[in-house]
Amino acid sequence: MEINYQETSNDLLTRIRIHETYGTRNIDQWNTEVLQPTAGMKILDVGCGAGKQCFLYSDYTNRQADITGTDFSEELLGKAREKLAERGDPNVRFAFMDFNQRFPYDDNTFDLVSSAFAIYYASNLDFTFGEAHRVLKPGGRLFVTGPLPENKQMFYDIIKEATSKPIPPMPGSSRFKGEIYQTIERIFARTELLTFENPIIFPSVEPFIEYVRASLSEDRKLWTSLFNGKEEYEALIGRITEVATRWFNRDGKLVMTKVVGGILATK
Repeated sequence: MEINYQETSNDLLTRIRIHETYGTRNIDQWNTEVLQPTAGMKILDVGCGAGKQCFLYSDYTNRQADITGTDFSEELLGKAREKLAERGDPNVRFAFMDFNQRFPYDDNTFDLVSSAFAIYYASNLDFTFGEAHRVLKPGGRLFVTGPLPENKQMFYDIIKEATSKPIPPMPGSSRFKGEIYQTIERIFARTELLTFENPIIFPSVEPFIEYVRASLSEDRKLWTSLFNGKEEYEALIGRITEVATRWFNRDGKLVMTKVVGGILATK
């Protein structure tokens, strides 16, 4: 199943910043509590973006793990390498990789393969997760995080009220607990689904609309049923702002709960 999906790196980084600024729980802490990476581990992060997970693992292991971050976006890899130059981690490297192609690593290489909000966009789930399985050592672990169907319900409710239209299926949340979990469970020896909830409390309407813009950007092809072109996009943002303002005046705040699934599998 081909996923027609694209977003700019600025949209992604904006949403990450908003999660960190207004979120009430720390997903990084949750990640490390689940995985507890140790010194000497070989780690591959697939869809590493600007390198956040890689640096998280490096800090947690006191720079004693061997960490490779890969991504399809040269722009995001550039940001990751800039951050790496600032930090000077000798144990971290970044490389281009398309997870729809054969992973350029030998069988049984890594102790951990992780992917935060990325690998579930693979065109062929069997192939991509098969590649993750291949490059893991026996007993190695895969950890994939992504949105569950109940993720950020307030966001979708406001958009539905503003448009009176159905929300298009999201390639992450619409299939994370279904075909993605089932694919991983079929390939790996042991699989479990973990859940992380992070209420994001917006103290005013403006940062919520910034989040909306970063999610409905015209660079994404998921929302074309709601707008066509810049004028319709701006008109839609106006209607969403009106509804969000009404909700904020009623409740005194806007609370959007991120509901994240973590699929932890062992080879």
